[in-house]
Amino acid sequence: MSRIDPSSPVSRRGFLSALGAGAATLALSGCTNVPSGSSRPFPQRPLALAPEPIRLAPPREMYAAMVDEGFAIPAVPVDKINPRFLRQEVADPTGERPGTIVVDTSSHFLYLVGYGGRAMRYGVGLGRDGFAWAGRAKVERKSKWPKWFPPAEMIDRQPNLEKYRASYDKATNTWLGGMEPGINNPLGARALYLYDENGKDTLYRIHGSPEWWSIGKSVSSGCVRMINQDVIDLYDRVSEGTPVLVTSGLRTV
Repeated sequence: MSRIDPSSPVSRRGFLSALGAGAATLALSGCTNVPSGSSRPFPQRPLALAPEPIRLAPPREMYAAMVDEGFAIPAVPVDKINPRFLRQEVADPTGERPGTIVVDTSSHFLYLVGYGGRAMRYGVGLGRDGFAWAGRAKVERKSKWPKWFPPAEMIDRQPNLEKYRASYDKATNTWLGGMEPGINNPLGARALYLYDENGKDTLYRIHGSPEWWSIGKSVSSGCVRMINQDVIDLYDRVSEGTPVLVTSGLRTV
């Protein structure tokens, strides 16, 4: 995959303008990997969902400790999380076509729209006010246990991240630096990379996080964060090319 210098300017304001007025804001920023410089139409891929009922295990089983790709993920204390934010199948409040990811920032929910008026709902954590975007995008690519490359502006705000600054090695055509994958990596077990309609990297991600206590809250400068067990589940249910809508104010129960 082609890549560009992570310090190259990418206009988030321009992305907002392209998405149009009327969309609600989402407090997100600073969770980017090294952005891609590609600009190409999104490939048309089949939806990953099947028209059949979704059967879920009890919460303690869904959020039990697990080993994934060689990494040990600890159990989540589900009794310490508001049950609203645990994974569950619900009536779809979005009106979007099956296979669409919808993030409702007002309720801290992420929906994967299914068939028959149903949707899978996950609780999410969002960033603090001041890093906002909203509108439509698509999942251009997916990654298991991704490396984390904090953007230059984030490093400037938090000098303790300097050791993770990326540099480009022309001889090997690779990026050096960043934080290695692992349970403490801010991108967690999985990352979905959101690109705009022109094939440009928005620098926003839907990703895992070890900080289960941040679900349902706006406490970080990160993107849409999910419990690691949930982001693994979502990752397995969606394909590259999945449409994404970020909005606010859906009617929820």
